[in-house]
Amino acid sequence: MAGRKLKIIPLGGLGEIGRNMTLLEYGNNILVVDVGVKFPTAEQYGIDLVIPDWHYLRERRQHVRGIVLTHGHEDHIGALPFLLRDGFHDVPIYATRLTRGLVEGKLEQYGLLEGVTIHTIRPSERFHVGPFEIEPVHVAHSIPDAVALAIRSPAGLVVVTGDYKFDHTPPIGNPTDVATLGRLGAEGVLALLGDSTNAEVEGTTPSERVVEETISRIFSEVEGRIIVATFASSLARINQILHTAAEHGRKVAVTGRSMVQNVDIALKLGYLQAPEGLIVPIEEALQLPPKRICLLTTGSQGEPAAGLARLANGSHRQIQIMPGDTVIVSAHPIPGNEEAVSRVIDNLYRLGADVIYGRMARVHVSGHGARDELRLMLNLLRPKYVIPVHGQYRMQVQHARLAEQMGIPRENIFVLQNGQPLLINEKGAELGEPLPMKEVYVDGNRVGEIGEVVLRDREMLARDGFFITVLTLDRQTGELIGNPQLLSRGFVYLRESEELLNTISERIRQVVNNSQNGHRTDISALETRLRSTVSRYLYEATGCRPFVMAVINTV
Repeated sequence: MAGRKLKIIPLGGLGEIGRNMTLLEYGNNILVVDVGVKFPTAEQYGIDLVIPDWHYLRERRQHVRGIVLTHGHEDHIGALPFLLRDGFHDVPIYATRLTRGLVEGKLEQYGLLEGVTIHTIRPSERFHVGPFEIEPVHVAHSIPDAVALAIRSPAGLVVVTGDYKFDHTPPIGNPTDVATLGRLGAEGVLALLGDSTNAEVEGTTPSERVVEETISRIFSEVEGRIIVATFASSLARINQILHTAAEHGRKVAVTGRSMVQNVDIALKLGYLQAPEGLIVPIEEALQLPPKRICLLTTGSQGEPAAGLARLANGSHRQIQIMPGDTVIVSAHPIPGNEEAVSRVIDNLYRLGADVIYGRMARVHVSGHGARDELRLMLNLLRPKYVIPVHGQYRMQVQHARLAEQMGIPRENIFVLQNGQPLLINEKGAELGEPLPMKEVYVDGNRVGEIGEVVLRDREMLARDGFFITVLTLDRQTGELIGNPQLLSRGFVYLRESEELLNTISERIRQVVNNSQNGHRTDISALETRLRSTVSRYLYEATGCRPFVMAVINTV
C-alpha cells in the first residue's frame, strides 16, 4: 500500500484557456477537481460550449468519491450540469459558500438541483473524501471565496493552486493566505499543480484597487450614461462599480441573464453591498437623466448573444447606444476572442459612444499572478514535482522554465497535455499511457453529438454557401425526366448566373447518360459522381467550394 502511486489526470485546462478539470486517483478512489467549460472559437460554428472529455470517468463511475470546486468561474464550474446529467447526479459536491450559491443557481436553471448533495467548505477546515484529506486555502482572485486545495493522499501532499494572485489589498475578502502556504511547504509538498495563466508576464499583477481608482475617475468626469461590460462572475469588479455609482449619484441597471442571476445571488449571500434603491429596473433607469445612469452588462468577450454585442449592433430590446454614452470594457479578451471584441468596439464607436478599454486604460487587471507571484508560490511550497496547469501550452512551458530557474530539477517538472496521466509518489514519477481525448461540443440540447465532420460542413456552408441539384429519373430506364432543379444559398444569385447554370445542367445530363447501362441505376453511386462533377466544375468556374448535395428521385 505504501508504494502505490497517486495518478493525476488532467481532462481539461492544459494547452488551452478554460475547460479546467483534473482527476486524482488513488487505488479505486477518484477525486474530481473542477468541471469547467471553454467558450467556442469563431470557427466552431453553432457551438455553444466546449466541455471536457470525461469518458475515462464515465467508465469508472463507481470509483468517483466527490467533486471539489476551487471557485465559481465558468471555466471551473460551467460543465457541472452536463457531468451530473451524465450519470453523476449522486456524487457529492464540495464548494465554498459563494461557489455553492452560484452552482445551485446554475443547477436550478438546468432542472438538476433536486437530489444533489452540496457541502459547504471553508478555508483551513479539513474534510475527507475517500482516502483524501482536503484543506482549502484562501487565495485572492477576481471572485470571492476562491481557494487552493491542499490534498493529502497516502502517496503524499498535492497542492492545486486554482486561480490566484498575491493581492495584498483585495476589495472583497482577505489576501492570499501566505502563512498556510508556508506551513504546507514546511510539511512537505509532493506535487504542485500551479496556475500558468500569467507565466509570460514579468513582475506582479496589479491590485484590483487600481481599477477602482480608474473607474472612480471616469465616473467623476463623464456627464452622459456609463455602460460597464465585465464578466458576470467578476464580483469584486461589480462591487467596485456599485460602490462608485452610489458615490456619484448614479442608479445601476443590470442586463444580461447571467449578470442578473449572479448579482442577485451575491447580494443575497452578502458578497455584494448595494444601498437600498441603488439597483433599479432598466425601464426606470432609462427615465433618469443620462448623468444619473449606469448600466451593467455582460459581453466583454464579444459574445454575439451577450448584452454588449446586442447594444453594439442595435438589436438590444430596451437600450440603444447614443452619442454621449461612455462604454467601459472592463476585461481583457480571452485568447481567441480578440477579433470579436474589436468588432464590438468598432460598432460602438460607429454609434457615437466613447469606449474605454485595453491595458493602457487600467479598467481591468488580471486575477492571475504574474511571474514574481509564481516564484513566491514555488518558494512557499517548495514542491518535489511541478505540473504547470491552467494555460496555453506556451504558458505551461514558461512556468516550467521558471520552476527550473527556482531550483526544481528538470526531471521533476512535467508539462502535460490533456489526457496524459502522471503517476507519482515519494519514490518517483512516471508518465502513464495517454488517454484518447477530444473536444466535446454542446450544441443546444445536444452534448457530444457534434463531431469534426459536422463542424467542417458548417465551416464550408459559412464560407461558400451550398448548391443543390435535384433530379428525377425513370426507375426502369434511369433516364432523366425533365430538367435538373438547381438551388443555391450563400453561393451565387441564380438569376444572374444563367451561363453557369446551363453548363452545370449539361454536365449533369452527361453524368446521368454515362451511368445508364441497361440495368437499374445505382442511386448512391450516381449521387457521388454528381457531387464530384458539380463540385469540380464550380471550383474551376468560380474558385469557390460550396457544400454540394445531389438529390435523386425516381418515378
